[in-house]
Amino acid sequence: MTNTTVTTRRQVTNDGPGKVNDEVPDPTTTTSGPSGRDEMERGSDDDGSFDDFEEIAPVTKRKRFSNEASPSSSKADISLIEVVKSSGKLIPHSVKHWVERYEKNAKFALVELLTMLFEACGAKFHLTEELLEKTGVDDVVVALVELAHNGEAEDYQSSKRKELKNFKENLVLFWDNLVVECQNGPLFDKLLFDKCMDYIVALSCSPPRAYRKVASSVGLQLVTSFITVAKTLGVQRETTQRQLNAEKKKRTEGPRLESLNKRLSMTHEKITVTEEMMRKLFTGLFVHRYRDIDPNIRMTSIEALGVWILSYPSLFLQDLYLKYLGWTLNDKTAGVRKSSILALQNLYEVDDNVPSLGLFTERFSNRMMDLADDIDISVAVSAIGLLKQLLRHHLLSDDDLGPLYDLLIDEPPEIRRAIGALVYDHLIAQKFSNSRAGSKGDGDDSSEVHLGRMLQILREFSTDPILSTYVIDDVWDYMKAMKDWKCIISMLLDENPLIELTDVDATNLIRLLCSSSKKAVGERIVPATDNRKQYYNKAQKDALDNNRRDLTISMMKTYPQLLRKFMSDKEKVPSLVEIILHLKLELYSLKRQEENFKTVLHLIKEAFFKHGEKNPLRSCLKAITYCSTESFGELQGFAVNKLKELEDELIAKLKSATKQVAGGGDEYSLLVNLKRLYELQLAKSVDIGNLSEELVRILVSYRNLDEEVISFLLLNMYLHVAWCFHSMDDKNLSEASLSSLSSKRNILIEQLEYFLDTPCEGQEERTYGSLLAYRVCTILVEVWILFRKSNLSSTKLERLGFCPDTSVLQKFWKLCEQQLNISDETEDEDANNEYIEETNRDVIMIAASKLVLSDAVPKDFLGPEIVSHFAMHGTHISEIVKHLIAELRKTAAESVWGIFLEALKKAYQRHVVELSKSDDEFVVGKSFQNLKDLASRLSGTFMGAARSKHRSDILKVVKDGISFAFVDAPKQLPFLEGAILQFISKLPTSDIVDILKEVQKETEHVNLDEDPSGWRPYLTFVEFLSEKYAKNEGLQGTFQTQYLYYNNPKEEDQDKYLKKKLVNYFPVTFCILEQFGISFNVDASKVRVNIIGLVADEKEGSSVRRRGRPRKRRNIQGKKLFDEQISSEEEDSISASDHDSQEEEENEAPLVHYRRSSSKLRSMRIQQESKDQGAKSGDSGRATQDDLAASKTSGCSISSRKLLEANIALADVITNYTTPTLISIRGRTIYCLPCELVPVFGIGESSYGHLGLDCNRETTDEREKEERSETVIDHYI
Repeated sequence: MTNTTVTTRRQVTNDGPGKVNDEVPDPTTTTSGPSGRDEMERGSDDDGSFDDFEEIAPVTKRKRFSNEASPSSSKADISLIEVVKSSGKLIPHSVKHWVERYEKNAKFALVELLTMLFEACGAKFHLTEELLEKTGVDDVVVALVELAHNGEAEDYQSSKRKELKNFKENLVLFWDNLVVECQNGPLFDKLLFDKCMDYIVALSCSPPRAYRKVASSVGLQLVTSFITVAKTLGVQRETTQRQLNAEKKKRTEGPRLESLNKRLSMTHEKITVTEEMMRKLFTGLFVHRYRDIDPNIRMTSIEALGVWILSYPSLFLQDLYLKYLGWTLNDKTAGVRKSSILALQNLYEVDDNVPSLGLFTERFSNRMMDLADDIDISVAVSAIGLLKQLLRHHLLSDDDLGPLYDLLIDEPPEIRRAIGALVYDHLIAQKFSNSRAGSKGDGDDSSEVHLGRMLQILREFSTDPILSTYVIDDVWDYMKAMKDWKCIISMLLDENPLIELTDVDATNLIRLLCSSSKKAVGERIVPATDNRKQYYNKAQKDALDNNRRDLTISMMKTYPQLLRKFMSDKEKVPSLVEIILHLKLELYSLKRQEENFKTVLHLIKEAFFKHGEKNPLRSCLKAITYCSTESFGELQGFAVNKLKELEDELIAKLKSATKQVAGGGDEYSLLVNLKRLYELQLAKSVDIGNLSEELVRILVSYRNLDEEVISFLLLNMYLHVAWCFHSMDDKNLSEASLSSLSSKRNILIEQLEYFLDTPCEGQEERTYGSLLAYRVCTILVEVWILFRKSNLSSTKLERLGFCPDTSVLQKFWKLCEQQLNISDETEDEDANNEYIEETNRDVIMIAASKLVLSDAVPKDFLGPEIVSHFAMHGTHISEIVKHLIAELRKTAAESVWGIFLEALKKAYQRHVVELSKSDDEFVVGKSFQNLKDLASRLSGTFMGAARSKHRSDILKVVKDGISFAFVDAPKQLPFLEGAILQFISKLPTSDIVDILKEVQKETEHVNLDEDPSGWRPYLTFVEFLSEKYAKNEGLQGTFQTQYLYYNNPKEEDQDKYLKKKLVNYFPVTFCILEQFGISFNVDASKVRVNIIGLVADEKEGSSVRRRGRPRKRRNIQGKKLFDEQISSEEEDSISASDHDSQEEEENEAPLVHYRRSSSKLRSMRIQQESKDQGAKSGDSGRATQDDLAASKTSGCSISSRKLLEANIALADVITNYTTPTLISIRGRTIYCLPCELVPVFGIGESSYGHLGLDCNRETTDEREKEERSETVIDHYI
């Protein structure tokens, strides 16, 4: 092979590893890369001389630099890593010159390249040619890892430095250029890339994450670059094979045939070598890194695999590689799952890949379906796009899509839109159908066909207009037929119908027309999740204005026809009438269509009097009001007059209806017109004149009217009073208007209070949970708030101020409670009520809460009543009460504790009532459970920092609650157990002690045995307080000591003697308890041995827990506590065998079992280096406050069962001691041994604890002490 190289002024020097004398090439210089590749791709298609059959080499043409064209000629000694760190412009030039150096001195250049690789990882490692030959890859990588562990490596990829912003991209680009530049030489020399791949694979499996990131990026890019080379070689092989076949037809032998065969063989060999390198990196790097702990590495690996399979299917498009994409569909990181999905999307987009994906699809299609409902929205949207690809290839059946259609009404709009696109492509446009693939006709794409298919979908949601709106919103962006106004109108008017519309289809098509018109002018038809206002740029506003114009032009002449045709249908009228709100009304004048506008208004007014339901009435009023304000000139005057005519006609109809009722006629006409007046008064003020007197007369004279009629009479009376109140002008206020308003208000309140009494007079079954009860309660609240004294004081309307009497307020709440207590079945029966959103339990509770927050009534009665229902009526009511409490804390924080206590009392009184009138244990138990749930909810509002902030309020609740419980004791003592216990847990230990003393004082002179069952709640309460106090203290029991004596005739050998005893018999350490103050003091002159133990309470099953979150163990770096380390497996076996597996037996296990357990630990004793050193005399300092803090966060845990638990970690205070040490604890000098595990030793029958030796007193009888010491030690061991 011949390589042609034209030198430039750039000089190549061997200044050292990683250094190159670089120079920027002239812009006019032609490099060998592109020209060489073009030459190679062209091959020898043309039959010419035998020179065509020579091995093609890149022709490197470099022109000399002129003085003007070499601005960087002064740069020298730029290392490869600096090239990568800089901009990517220098990379191709540097790679070419490195290849030249490699061809001259391979080992030196290889050292230079590997040095750059190590520096890219962030490690400063000096590699030489000699070291490269003598040292193995593993040894070098171990040295690099050691540098990282010592903090001598930097993570360039994660760096925030500006100059490293493009480091990762430049590094990948460098290696890509290197492979391309070496494809006709060093790539196949079995040295360069073999050595590089060994280091890359080794680094990718090393512990430092920075190394794995860099090695993974480089290794994955190498495979991608190898694929580029292999594809180029594949093209050459095909060209050579084609030429060889053509030549064989001409002659059977000759130099041309020989040359072609040689070239074909060499090309095939190169492809084989390249594929082997790909497999090496795949098995050595990818197979491990696709499951790396770093999600970014996993994501990069999967993205690379997707590129490999797509770009080189001849090798990678097989189940051996595809399975990794399927497995990572279950990755815990959303980004990895999304990368796998996107890779699969790209594969399924290529039709030729589908046959090879059959088995993979069968195996993982269910998982792909599940991902459409993934917790991450972006993953779900991508998965839906993948399912579209599967549908396109008919790899999913329609039955499989059933669950997907439920996502059309899902909450996230991104998922709904993605499903909408799938529905449009699959069901409406039918892009994936077999019949469509065979023949395409214009009829299949017509708007009528698409609308007909859309109507088939909407039939599934015809009973729920809201769901239909969701479906329309999902598909609208993709379905152009929804904006074909003329086609929709033509279908509704049955003009040249391709599809015969049923009544349901016509209703759905009108809803579609209305919703589509809203979308076309930029309005939302589905509430937004973020409630943010939509903003449009100028182009978008122009587009929306054009849509409004097109819609108006399409509707001008046909709108009256549609109204006439569907006016009598109450389901169609609301949507049809509201379309006028989205028209550009000025076009009626510009297009000379005034008559059509007037006709539309006339028909809308006619529809208003034709219907008596809420939706048609509101739509008609909204349309006429819009026309009277948004139209111009003559049309606006006509609309205003039409609205006035509507008012006058309605008043006349109402007067006629009242006369009809007074004459004994039907109430229907009165009811329908009262509804119309109610809707009209909701929209605007109506001058009803003396009609209000007629309404009052009907209400007073005819008490047996239907409750719905009475409800709307009261509603209209209230709205009339409210409009009169808001029309009052402080500047021109007359006495007559004030008196008139006062009279109307008094009459309204009088009538409301009359119906407030009605449910108590033997008509419970008729009015229980009725519409009238809801209306009376809500109207009363609105009237009381409107005329509250605090709002009108110091104004001219002060005389209108009103506050209800306590008796009225009690009646009001009783009626509210009746509605709150209605059964769920009864409420479900009323769910189809036309005004259900205004008449339900939530509305009642909201209204009562408004009374409390507005100061319209005193808080001391209604506040506790509302709060007492906190936990009784489901989530919605609970949320309302929770919001009320939050607002009360802002506006009346000082009264909250009183409200809480009174609420608890009222809940307890309800329990007493149930107890007195019912023998059903279930009913009584439920009422008491309601009390406990209420207490739990209320105490739960004091969480975190609120405990200390509201400590005084909690104390008031507890103390006053205790006083209430002891009134007429023991009758009300259950209040302690049901209500107060929940608040006790929110108090600190000091308060619990005081409360315990106060409670015990209440029974100092009481004989509890006279009524044991009556005093049981008291005993339970006291027991709870005692346990709570003990738990907060952290220990149960008392410390006791037992003494061990020994005789040491030689005082100077005392430490050695004591150490020997301890090492042989007590391989333990003293675990410092949180309650101990700690200081260090060595005193070897004391010879008495004291074993400190904790005496446990005899109560079975008691436990001691730390307060707050579980504490984490400290990972102590740089401290070697032992010469050897106990393996994690041994620790696990100890904790499992001595604790978890025997947990149930420990309560009753005899002490000898624990001695045997300790002997197991002793057998694992660690021999320390300093075993022959005794504890030295003198002071060892005093522990600081930091030492105390460290001991509290050291991970030591102390459990109080019948015996203390084993296996407690060392406190940080003594982890610094690797030799036996004397420390002073509360005046006692304790001899401590370092050890990782702390077993438990029994100290007598009733005491146990952590072991330490007290050396505080001198001996008197040396012989006796020695005997006792030996006896006791042998006994316990």
